[in-house]
Amino acid sequence: MKILLTGHKGYIGAVAGPILRTAGHDVVGLDMDLFAGCEFGEGAPAIPEIRKDLRDLTRSDLEGFDAVVHLAALSNDPVGNLNPQLTYDINHRASVQLASLAKEAGVTRFVFSSSCSTYGAAGDAFLDETSSLNPVTPYGESKVLVERDIAPLANDDFSPTYMRNATAYGISSRLRLDIVLNDLVASAYTTDLVYIKSDGTPWRPIVHIRDIVAAVVAALDAPREVVHNQTFNVGRTDENYRIRELADIVAEIVPGCRVEYAPGGGPDLRCYRVNFDKIGRFLPAFRPEWTARRGAQELYDAYRAAGLTAKDMERGRYIRISEIRRLQKAGQLDGSLRWSRKGVETPVVA
Repeated sequence: MKILLTGHKGYIGAVAGPILRTAGHDVVGLDMDLFAGCEFGEGAPAIPEIRKDLRDLTRSDLEGFDAVVHLAALSNDPVGNLNPQLTYDINHRASVQLASLAKEAGVTRFVFSSSCSTYGAAGDAFLDETSSLNPVTPYGESKVLVERDIAPLANDDFSPTYMRNATAYGISSRLRLDIVLNDLVASAYTTDLVYIKSDGTPWRPIVHIRDIVAAVVAALDAPREVVHNQTFNVGRTDENYRIRELADIVAEIVPGCRVEYAPGGGPDLRCYRVNFDKIGRFLPAFRPEWTARRGAQELYDAYRAAGLTAKDMERGRYIRISEIRRLQKAGQLDGSLRWSRKGVETPVVA
């Protein structure tokens, strides 16, 4: 299958490209390489690519592909809050336009990387794919809108699938330290402190990025009728944790660190506990392998091997919002997150 992989130079995309190729697919990337120079360890193997902003695609860019795996997005709540309207322009409108162009170009499969953040403020009850959506950020809301607006495009010739990923973690050559487990382990290793800004009570399901990609492979390999216009929560039901439980796991993995809670830290509005049974029933080939404990160990070992320091964290190269602000301050990126003349040749926001 010939696949267009958007966001192939992003956090998940850098891992997805090689795995999809190993699975036998012909992969072409699409990215504007917003985080060039933010590599962690060895870079991902090069793949053929289209260097273009997601917002500027045309039908001709999609011709000849069998499937689109759409990962590109403004990738978390702080970035989404930087300019909510821009979040909707990129994450919502450009994603729906991508699906429409793909359908016009004869692409038959469209796998969309959605998020369990669509459930938002939900409390302690387990949620499945039929549960009400209650996003509390522009990022979560944009994912809800994409699912809503792509669904009517589905027909006999175009099959979208929506993958609501749990909160990602794990090592990538485009590392992010603005997601919970990656951040907690990095803080513990570089400062001997696991610092919790909330009261530690919110629930969060987590999933390794390699398991996220394994779910994509399973969806692409499944018969069309199994995944046609279907939504899947991606993760494991036994991998729902309160933030304080993740902190305790990290404290057990990283020697000599301690857990500390911010004075007056209240509960995070983002609190959701998710059931992942459906994906196991529909896609039996998907067998997630990672746990929080194994992931924390992987992160700790990788940070040690790379010699990660507190200064690396302060520089912000692995924090998406910090890098965007740095590029804007340097005049390389304009207010619409397009490369300026001082920036790199226009390369997708991932």
